[in-house]
Amino acid sequence: MFNKRIKIKDLLASDKANYQATAMGWVRTFRNNQFIALNDGSTNNNVQIVATLGEFDEAILKRITTGACIKATGEVIPSLGKGQKVELKATAIEILGDSDSEKFPLQPKKHSLEFLREIAHLRFRTNTFGAVFRVRHSLAFAVHKFFNDKGFVYLHTPIITASDAEGAGEMFKVTSLPLDGTAPKNDDGSINFKEDFFGRSTNLTVSGQLEGELAAMAFSDIYTFGPTFRAENSNTTRHLAEFWMIEPEMAFYDLEDNANLAEEFIKYIIKYSMDNNAEDLEFLAQRLADEEKQKPQNDRSEMGLLEKLKFVVENNFERLTYTEAIDILKESNHNKKKKFQYLIEGWGTDLQSEHERYLVEKHFKKPVILTDYPKEIKSFYMRQNDDGKTVAAMDILAPGIGEIVGGSQREERMDKLTQRMQEMNVPADELWWYLDTRRFGACPHAGFGLGFERLVQFVTGMGNIRDVIPFPRYPKSAEF
Repeated sequence: MFNKRIKIKDLLASDKANYQATAMGWVRTFRNNQFIALNDGSTNNNVQIVATLGEFDEAILKRITTGACIKATGEVIPSLGKGQKVELKATAIEILGDSDSEKFPLQPKKHSLEFLREIAHLRFRTNTFGAVFRVRHSLAFAVHKFFNDKGFVYLHTPIITASDAEGAGEMFKVTSLPLDGTAPKNDDGSINFKEDFFGRSTNLTVSGQLEGELAAMAFSDIYTFGPTFRAENSNTTRHLAEFWMIEPEMAFYDLEDNANLAEEFIKYIIKYSMDNNAEDLEFLAQRLADEEKQKPQNDRSEMGLLEKLKFVVENNFERLTYTEAIDILKESNHNKKKKFQYLIEGWGTDLQSEHERYLVEKHFKKPVILTDYPKEIKSFYMRQNDDGKTVAAMDILAPGIGEIVGGSQREERMDKLTQRMQEMNVPADELWWYLDTRRFGACPHAGFGLGFERLVQFVTGMGNIRDVIPFPRYPKSAEF
């Protein structure tokens, strides 16, 4: 059997020495023609492979270059060098894959994140992205563990859909019709989608929520975790055209139940990562601290990454209504001194990221759950409150990134829902299947959506959302 290797993480974690082992990985550096720093992605730490002088063919040594993949077999011995307990004294080295050191883009030096985005197929081999994507994996695993342990059913909702859950309109079209102008047309010149693959106009999904509600009306508690798409021309550090969403839907929940679950969920998955990725988070915390030193004093975070994560896990989130938030923002010095790009004039304003971050980072200095928004700025499916002005919506705002969760109690009353759909020009005939859940055994229910990449950003401290998804999709970029 070829693969009888020990992972470098396990090799370095053990105090055991004086035994035979095989390690495989990619060469980070090769010093003095005898010391190889080898990494296999299981940890940011390299194991030192010692190729004793005179014991290996010169032709083999020449092929041990940065980026090359090797297999090294030998004795694990106590290390005399600093920073590692053991090293591997090689008796055999096999080159599994050569790497032209002149052309390999990842030389052993500091690279900018912008440059690494251009070589996203290789950036996994850097310490920063090794740490980020191991943390991402842990967070994803924790999502499933949290819901599984609570008895939720994991539902796969469609990626191709004919409905627009958000009423956003910013959607990617899916079609098999030709794009050269020869697609079949209706009498008015519009494209005849009856001739298309699905017999109607279809898009990539913006949310699995509506389908999730259908399943919650049978299983009580479900969650989705899958890719969603927005065709928005947003070239920012917070937006992607393709991203992953976690969307639980719960029967017999009201808005408070919903907020309680969301807070518990966020704390659980952050704690899981802190418990299982301590080494990676320490590395990312130091990276962020170094980055913060380059900023003016006023722009620096008051807490380090690990301190911030601990604070979120150990403290209750601040809860207040949209109306209370507007009063705080309107009376703030920031607003009075016109430091906001979008000034708060009064009730009904749709909060921008700068307002959300002010509440979280300057005023409360902790995550905030905002509830009861004006119905005019929220979606048709949100439950209308008795005041006739607001809906039972909630957003969770996090330091550094603003909104991380959006959710609501859903409108279960048929008359209220159809009236709101008419007001917002949502076609009831296209959503007949959704309305059936109100016709046949409706019940109070609620749910929320969490943008997974924003969560990964929050936990890793990365400033750009394009650096927490393996292959980012954004305007004018669909490489790899």
